[in-house]
Amino acid sequence: MEEILSQFPNLTDLQIEQFQKLEALYHDWNAKINVISRKDIDELYTKHVLHSLAIAKVQPFEPGTYILDVGTGGGFPGIPLAILFPETRFYLIDVIAKKIKVVQAVAEGIGLKNVKAEQMRAENVKGDFDFVVSRAVTNMPDFVAWVKGKTKKQNKHELPNGILYLKGGDLTEELKDFPKATQYNISEFFNDEFFETKKVVHLPLKFMAK
Repeated sequence: MEEILSQFPNLTDLQIEQFQKLEALYHDWNAKINVISRKDIDELYTKHVLHSLAIAKVQPFEPGTYILDVGTGGGFPGIPLAILFPETRFYLIDVIAKKIKVVQAVAEGIGLKNVKAEQMRAENVKGDFDFVVSRAVTNMPDFVAWVKGKTKKQNKHELPNGILYLKGGDLTEELKDFPKATQYNISEFFNDEFFETKKVVHLPLKFMAK
């Protein structure tokens, strides 16, 4: 939590309170429905919350932006980003119903008004989004196939509309068909050794086809 406060010093009292409430809520729900690995739950703020917020270091979202979070699991990266950007709408989806139940309970528990969470396959989502975010749910070629055609053509951010993907390790092979993808090393934003091999990958809309 201290790292979040230092990295994002302009948080409102409400946002700080919302971030602080996450720990008790996730510990409580994780005891009922295992959405975060047992070894990671004690490092919730580093391995889940701060990791999610790396996307904000690459591209802050403007008010009125519409974000799709695919395979959100327990609500990452969507929930932390929704706290940080209260004027941005977030649509969180996952194919596993019990995970969506946790996401809905957490969002309600901290009073998030800008989150909608549903059990849904990415291929079946209807809507135009500014960005599609996710955290390592599959390889990039498959992910692109899932979300192609779901982003708005009109840009209002520094980065073109498209995918913002949290992934780790050597992505050379995975991204070989996407030469316009840009990798941002999260270790340049956050010091914890957990982030040494972690990246945010940006893939613009117009390069979402092989």
